Amino acid sequence: MENAAGGEAGFHEGADAEETHIRQSGSKSGKLDNQAQSHQLPIQCPECSSERLWKDGLRYLNDGRVVQRWVCRNCGYRFSEPNVKVPGRVLGGPNPVDDLARGVPNLNLSYKESFDDASPLRREDYGTNCANLGQDLNTFRNPKSARRVCASEGGAKNSAAKAVALAEEKSLSEKWAAGATEKLATDIKGKIVQYMWHLKKQGYAEDVVRNRVTALERLIALGVDLNDPETVKEALARQEGWRQSYKLQMVYAYECFLKMCGLTWERPRYKQERTLPFIPTEEELNQLIAGSGKILGTFLQGLKDTGADPGELAKLKWTDVNFGARTVTITPVKGHEPRVLKVSDEFLRRVGALPRKGDYVFGAKAKSLDVMFWRAKMALARKLDNPRLKAVHLTTFRHWKGTMEYHRTRDILHVKKLLGHKNIENTMVYVNLEGTVFNDECYDFHVAVAKNAEEACELIKHGFEYVTGEYTDGGKIFRKRK
Repeated sequence: MENAAGGEAGFHEGADAEETHIRQSGSKSGKLDNQAQSHQLPIQCPECSSERLWKDGLRYLNDGRVVQRWVCRNCGYRFSEPNVKVPGRVLGGPNPVDDLARGVPNLNLSYKESFDDASPLRREDYGTNCANLGQDLNTFRNPKSARRVCASEGGAKNSAAKAVALAEEKSLSEKWAAGATEKLATDIKGKIVQYMWHLKKQGYAEDVVRNRVTALERLIALGVDLNDPETVKEALARQEGWRQSYKLQMVYAYECFLKMCGLTWERPRYKQERTLPFIPTEEELNQLIAGSGKILGTFLQGLKDTGADPGELAKLKWTDVNFGARTVTITPVKGHEPRVLKVSDEFLRRVGALPRKGDYVFGAKAKSLDVMFWRAKMALARKLDNPRLKAVHLTTFRHWKGTMEYHRTRDILHVKKLLGHKNIENTMVYVNLEGTVFNDECYDFHVAVAKNAEEACELIKHGFEYVTGEYTDGGKIFRKRK
């Protein structure tokens, strides 16, 4: 009892001395001054003693004080600022429960004597006897307390805090990864722009530059490392659905990139595949022309009449159209020859109905017209229930024209000049196409006889072709495929 009394007297003397210190230091509302706070030890997690902490908002007490909340980055434990006080005294001394009991009359609180100044204060020492304190008990916190929280409240809070901590760490990782990805994407874009400019400096045509840049972007989409040729070879080898000719175009595009970078490689062995193009009937082409819009329909009619490349006709200017002579001047692309070609009255009528909004008749690039045509043919194929229309492309009109011209004239040089080819080997394909398409056993013909030159000219004007010479009655036989 003497020891207890002496301890109690010593405790009160220490409390009085501390209260005197607070009054002398000029602290208001029970708050520590800046000098006292500057001498505090670093804040540590009560669970794992880690100093890796994040601020987790503020806690506003009933008496108007504000307490900093913390969350541990190691274990996710959530706790409040350890420097929590009750009015007139800083907690954390030898016997804080006695100090609390002094301010609450007729309150009997027991505590264990087994802890020293640095030992943690257990909540079970006083929690059951302080139930009637209500909210005031929540202001009593010890920074070294080994907390015990119930599963319904504190457990949920700590679990949520751990989830928040993990989510924030994951968010930081994602930000770092996003930053690295963004830098990599920026480098790739810079390489593509540099590659495009390199091709233009080498004098490649605009269409070739666009196609090779698209090929390089396709390789990048496959996840290859442009600085490692072996990854390009592996990516091309895995594409079993690609044609040999398409892979060869990829090789040409990447080979130009290596030359720009001063690198070399051993080119994989891909060969250009020669296949016969699809040739539709004239009726199917007329259906596509009639089912397209005003501008696209005129463009398709011009392809049918001239057999020009889509890129050539897309560059047609108003000054290139001669309404009096019924001709158009073709500006070549892809190494073709320039030429002046005859067109039909239907094409001139359609062109005359178009609005003149610029120098170019169609006012769009070939790529845009290709997209417009793809949409139109797919819709028309469903409407007419004719899947053959899906196989028609803009270049199909050119193949059809070359085949028809060779069938009509049997003159390969005439077809070469019409299509603007520099090499006659490119024109020879239409000889094979003509023999495949115009099989007399598979097609019926309209037959007509011309008695004089005027009738012969009229039949030729309507698409008939001369078959044989003059008979005893003076007539000449013409035919036209149905």
